Amino acid sequence: MSRQFPLMLAPRQSATLDNFIPGKNYQAIAEITACTRQSDGKYLYLWGPNGAGKSHLITAASRAADSDGHTVAYIPLDRADELAPEMLANMEQMELVCLDDIHSIAGIKVWEEALFHLFNRTREQATNLIITANCGPSSLNIALPDLVSRLASGTSYRLIALDDETKLDLLIDRAAQRGMDLSPDIASYILKNYSRDTAALLALVEQLDQASLAAQRKLTIPFIRTLITPESQ
Repeated sequence: MSRQFPLMLAPRQSATLDNFIPGKNYQAIAEITACTRQSDGKYLYLWGPNGAGKSHLITAASRAADSDGHTVAYIPLDRADELAPEMLANMEQMELVCLDDIHSIAGIKVWEEALFHLFNRTREQATNLIITANCGPSSLNIALPDLVSRLASGTSYRLIALDDETKLDLLIDRAAQRGMDLSPDIASYILKNYSRDTAALLALVEQLDQASLAAQRKLTIPFIRTLITPESQ
């Protein structure tokens, strides 16, 4: 079978399992990694708040499985209004199916029914399945009781977002890897005035690197103020 992402909506190029900062999520990452290597009917349900890394991990899993030669389906359900439930037909023929943000289709009957039948087919075919959501299975506003029971039947991991101390160390470390001197005071300023989302913070480090090189300036708070808009404004 040829490798493929059966959608125009390809996973983010920067998301890999190696560049995910595990924090307290080591066990979840170990299970996800195993899910990308061998198709044996694994089912993982990942949930947590925004910024915990759900979308990073599920897109990284799809890319890792694809890179290893496995067939993968990746569906971002937060864009379900642009898609059709019929696209799930025969998706169990893939070795790994990744359904991101399943809470986005809660209460939409045609999607719930399509996902219920896909779930059953993946179990019959021993297809690996990874699902993400912003809450646990029992807290989803899913109207179809049989789908709720299916979603609760697998291994569930609540992803824990990085704490501020870890994010501070991460900012300083990633800046140092790029040859930048980011002091704790400047890193603290960024955390207080910018998005606390880990992916956004890492993207900012790249932006600061490019801007400091272009301007031939060291990183200072006045310089950073010219580059970012405080979240509090």
